[in-house]
Amino acid sequence: MQSLYQWDFLQRPEGKIEEIIEFNRQEFAPNFDDGGFVKDLVEGVIAHKEEIDALITQFAPDWPVEMIALVDRNVIRLGIYEMKYHPNIPAKVAINEAIELAKTFGGDSSGKFVNGVIGAMYKDMVAKGEMKEIDLKPPEEKKEEGEKEQTPEAPVEEVNKTNA
Repeated sequence: MQSLYQWDFLQRPEGKIEEIIEFNRQEFAPNFDDGGFVKDLVEGVIAHKEEIDALITQFAPDWPVEMIALVDRNVIRLGIYEMKYHPNIPAKVAINEAIELAKTFGGDSSGKFVNGVIGAMYKDMVAKGEMKEIDLKPPEEKKEEGEKEQTPEAPVEEVNKTNA
């Protein structure tokens, strides 16, 4: 999200996205290896930007894309990319992440706005049968009624602290 925001803020410079991603990685997570996940997402959003912006226009017709707040615009772009194009991210996960990003980094009504745009698009995708393969898989079977999950016991130190 930070890299998309910065790229958009800088007027979407050609050929600078890898530099922006690397800067943000060094600035915010220098010892974290995401296996190329951030680069994959950012490049995916940029590659599908025209299609994504057309979808934003379709599902937020009263809001020209360039007039949407910078944070909200890029949260929506990322959410749409994850929901519609990324094969390994379930749509509902993409929607929830977009809403949380909007609530955290956007304005007071950002979460509702993002939810409205992406939620309407999701409903349209479902109605048209345009779901990704990952969204069509049935949820994992529930455990048999008699089975219980194993929960680890509290460490001795924790038990002693609470009893002291």
